[in-house]
Amino acid sequence: MSENQDKKSGTQTNLEKAITGAPKNFMIPFLLLSLRNWNLHGYKLIQQLMSFGFTSVDQGNVYRTLRQLEKDNLIKSEWDTSSDGPARRIYSITDAGEQYLKMWASSLEQYQNMLNSFFTMYTDMFFPFSTSSKQQKDESQKDKK
Repeated sequence: MSENQDKKSGTQTNLEKAITGAPKNFMIPFLLLSLRNWNLHGYKLIQQLMSFGFTSVDQGNVYRTLRQLEKDNLIKSEWDTSSDGPARRIYSITDAGEQYLKMWASSLEQYQNMLNSFFTMYTDMFFPFSTSSKQQKDESQKDKK
């Protein structure tokens, strides 16, 4: 492989990592949302993250994040010794965590609007005769009325 091909290959790998990797703190609203109506242990929270679409979940990072959220008083935990086997930490959201989740929801809503605009423009450019592009325009026109 030539030096130029090596650079292109390296750049492609970096771009793929940047595109596919969600910011680490992006996990926080999903953890808080998972705890919104249920008290869950770490393993179940990891399963929830995967069901939300997180493709690779670093368990150590999840537990570090949970400890930090607890230090920040956004969640609390207690030991569950009710089942057979070893004791497990059960996590629950606090009032401060509820408020923080609301802030995340507002922020993500703004981000979603930006993404919707991006995909509308993208679809119009690359698929000008697409029915989904026309439907999105029609829906946005209805919203403005």
